[in-house]
Amino acid sequence: MRYISTRGTAPPLDFESVLLAGLASDGGLYVPEIWPSIGEDEIALLAGLNYEETAFKIMAPFIGGAFSDREFRTLIDLAYSEFGHPERCPLIHLGQDSYLLELFHGPTLAFKDFAMQLVGRMFESVLKRRNERVTIIGATSGDTGSAAIEAFKGLDSVDVFILFPHGRVSDVQRRQMTTPGEENVHAIALEGDFDDCQARVKDMFNDPSFREKKRLAGVNSINWARIMAQIVYYFVAASRLGAPGRQVSFTVPTGNFGDIYAGFAARTMGLGVNRLIVATNQNDILHRALTTGEYRVSEVTASHSPSMDIQVSSNFERALFEAYGRDSREVTRTMSQMGVDGFSIREDALEQLRESFESGRCSEQETLATIAEVHRVSGRIVCPHTAVGLKVAAEAAKQSSGEPMITLATAHPAKFPESVQEACKVSIELPKHMSGLNERPERMLQVPNELAAVQDAIRQRSRL
Repeated sequence: MRYISTRGTAPPLDFESVLLAGLASDGGLYVPEIWPSIGEDEIALLAGLNYEETAFKIMAPFIGGAFSDREFRTLIDLAYSEFGHPERCPLIHLGQDSYLLELFHGPTLAFKDFAMQLVGRMFESVLKRRNERVTIIGATSGDTGSAAIEAFKGLDSVDVFILFPHGRVSDVQRRQMTTPGEENVHAIALEGDFDDCQARVKDMFNDPSFREKKRLAGVNSINWARIMAQIVYYFVAASRLGAPGRQVSFTVPTGNFGDIYAGFAARTMGLGVNRLIVATNQNDILHRALTTGEYRVSEVTASHSPSMDIQVSSNFERALFEAYGRDSREVTRTMSQMGVDGFSIREDALEQLRESFESGRCSEQETLATIAEVHRVSGRIVCPHTAVGLKVAAEAAKQSSGEPMITLATAHPAKFPESVQEACKVSIELPKHMSGLNERPERMLQVPNELAAVQDAIRQRSRL
């Protein structure tokens, strides 16, 4: 298996090299040169497997010879051994054709754990084999940072620096990043929004001298390994509902487009997915782009669902690459306009995107109202991001084709206690393994939104 850049000039790489590189040297994102295919007979056999067994079968075609079958299976087993539910991602029937896929039973209570716990172990294995060290840098709108810190903390071969928007994540999300005491992990509070954090990370990757000297590696969803690991739970959910003999649809709360792109990948591989619905909050750049064909960045407004407070959705480039028929020159031309005033999507590509994705929007008031209504009807409490998904899924159900609609529950509601309290007047506590989080001392560095300031902070603390 080889991987190519969406921008066409970086050399093709194998999986191990893509894992460590993250972003391609030409600024593009890596995708498989040829998509693997999972046949209906193979999908039918998934129904009798547990999560780890399914994960091995779905991901094995992507890794080439990076790991032996035995080692890869061991890494998978270790990655999910600390999840708090035996099914890893239980599927909850909410009524009629509505289902909730709970993706928050990992150690940091968010869907990011499904990828990050595995990516951390793959990094450790590869770096030990190579006798190398790297500096991992990442940007987070809330959950990626804590998942990365949890996955890499204490590893001697890795230093981790996570940029998060100062004052724009929940208290729980911030404390998950700032309270670990391991010396190899560092939380950097950037004066700006998530798009600023993401831009500074890309700036550092595009600085050849800094990139090489610090041996930069990325674990944001720009890293193909993150997408690969998230493909698995689409197959798991569909097989529990009768795949391949029954099609399903998914609604995905989406900010950086990685989670729903994993659903697109699953469908491309052969999974019977009818509808993939992008659910956005008030920062609805993706809904606007798919509706109007114009990707125009506007100001980010803080919301109850901070992990979706994004205007520059990195993984949308991967979707554009496919919509443009894998024309890397057209993708490069289009993405070059992102930093100016945004871009117009070519009409034929827009038609392709609309065939692949639908979209919807949820306001702040609708988010709180959905949390309250779900609690009133079912007694369940959902996080604000999940509420966004459920509201958009309910709207989509009005044009339902009759197949099950699965909404991805992306985070535990206890990560957003203020929103839950406001919505349904209920106090919610963190799980036992996170008790005491609010009493632990915090350790973070606050820096201005300047590339030089961020690089200086990393130089002073990196062990490379």
